[in-house]
Amino acid sequence: MNVTDEPRAIQYLERMGYYRLSGYWYPFRQSRLITGADGRPTTQIIDQFRQGTEFRHVVELYVFDKRLRLLFLDAIERIEVALRVDVALLLGARDPSAHRNPKELHGHFAAKINPRTGDTNHKAWLARLDENERRSREDFVKHFRAKYSSDLPIWIAIELWDFGMLSTFLSGMKVADQDAIAAKYNIPRRELLTSWMRAINHIRNICAHHSRLWNCSPSDQPKPPRAGEIPLLDHLANDTFAQTRLYAVAAVIQFLLRRINPTTSWATRLNEHFASFPQAPGIAPGQSGFPASWETLPLWT
Repeated sequence: MNVTDEPRAIQYLERMGYYRLSGYWYPFRQSRLITGADGRPTTQIIDQFRQGTEFRHVVELYVFDKRLRLLFLDAIERIEVALRVDVALLLGARDPSAHRNPKELHGHFAAKINPRTGDTNHKAWLARLDENERRSREDFVKHFRAKYSSDLPIWIAIELWDFGMLSTFLSGMKVADQDAIAAKYNIPRRELLTSWMRAINHIRNICAHHSRLWNCSPSDQPKPPRAGEIPLLDHLANDTFAQTRLYAVAAVIQFLLRRINPTTSWATRLNEHFASFPQAPGIAPGQSGFPASWETLPLWT
């Protein structure tokens, strides 16, 4: 790797850490084909960088990824806030404490014992909520405690849920309630909704922990719709590579944002950001799973 400014390179390493930055120079390493144990050719990464690799390329990729994480966090926040309102309005109309009432939830969540914990998943979820409420210093919580001795109603308590708690609770709601929320977003099957929320939460955690995002292969992928189910996502239905990379989550985020805010500029900002992708050997925007000319697809226009 060519290091043109060694003192500055040392400063970057001291600020960011060797192992954090090393994740960004991994794509610049050379590869070669070898014969595997099964006799088939396989790719092996070797400890030698591609010709023309410079330390500045690594830093540029790191900065690109940092800004990409901020873009995703911005979009996820919009989805999280909208879903909080949806859940609170739907369940709160029936019972202010619906989130604590097992009768208002799916039996698999509120009644079935988890053999690993010896308790229901709902009780484990409530324990986490109780801890959040106990530790909260939010003004709205202090105000409620000063006036009432009851538990926080769902429309207040939900403001203390993180996206992981929201996603878990959504999966634990009654089928009819899941259907109602899915329908609001023009999602034809509730299992798509719950799968998408888990996948978005996974990406949120990657962003929140400042981990590498641009070419990751998330372990929790959104379930793709069948061909014809959601025309805007038909291009995703048969694209296996896109389904296993960042693009799959970007696509469902964009689909949801179009419903939440039809005038959203997220697609434009994402396209502009990808236009700034570093020009360097061995890396390309397509490694994120974004198809060629993705920005011209109806989903993004």
